[in-house]
Amino acid sequence: MEYIKLSNGVEMPLLGYGVFLVSPQECERCVSDALSVGYRLIDTAQAYFNEEGVGNAWRKSGLKREDLFLVTKVWISNAGEEKAAKSIDESLRKLQTDYIDLLLIHQAYGDVFGSWRAMEKAYKDGKVRAIGVSNFQEARFFDFAHYVDTKPMVNQLQCNAMIQQRGIEPTLNEFGTKMMAWGPLGGQGVDGIIKSELLGGIGAKYGKTASQVALRWLTQRGIVAIPKSSHKERMAQNLDIFDFSLTDDEMAQIATMNQHDTGTVNFHDMQFVKYLIETYG
Repeated sequence: MEYIKLSNGVEMPLLGYGVFLVSPQECERCVSDALSVGYRLIDTAQAYFNEEGVGNAWRKSGLKREDLFLVTKVWISNAGEEKAAKSIDESLRKLQTDYIDLLLIHQAYGDVFGSWRAMEKAYKDGKVRAIGVSNFQEARFFDFAHYVDTKPMVNQLQCNAMIQQRGIEPTLNEFGTKMMAWGPLGGQGVDGIIKSELLGGIGAKYGKTASQVALRWLTQRGIVAIPKSSHKERMAQNLDIFDFSLTDDEMAQIATMNQHDTGTVNFHDMQFVKYLIETYG
């Protein structure tokens, strides 16, 4: 495993296991499998309704808590200082832990500044080791990071070989913020990465799949990737990417695959924003 160092000195694995759209019933089994093949970073969220499965899995794994890196996110319905503070304690209870390694604001809506104050307090109190945001596109991220005292240490964004998030990198660097990639293999039903002839051709040189090349490309950019699979064999395959390195030329070739730099979800779309706020606000 390789690691990145966050702005506060906390070391974070460059590859983890994500549990988005993993049912509460399946989550414990999937996380147990992920831990057994070597994953140590697990990414969940209050809105996934499977934090308890993550907690049960790691507790039964026999692993020491300090060997794990647990990530969760404050949902819109818990936005605001008081509600966010209560939700953090609830996440700690469900995850069966005294601290969360990385806590993120899940979406850039609702009282995000109130949530951030609760997160800063949790950080200062030792309940959280690092704090950040998720799905904050460039202008929104700059506005938020400019005004808060503790700068976000991570911004989790849709990012992969076809959605490369190049445009936001200078702004993230300005605030010392690392990028974390959700959908690193393209997301549900997307074949452009796993069936890419370019990635497959590069992979053949190293005895790797297109998916493994795509994940290695992200980690060599210093971006934390959290692929998801319910199959233990695929979990192990996704993790097996640190025994080779892509050349500068190969990194540049993959950069030509960029199609939607900022992502396929328009977080500024009025209907999307209205749906989030009216449903969860």
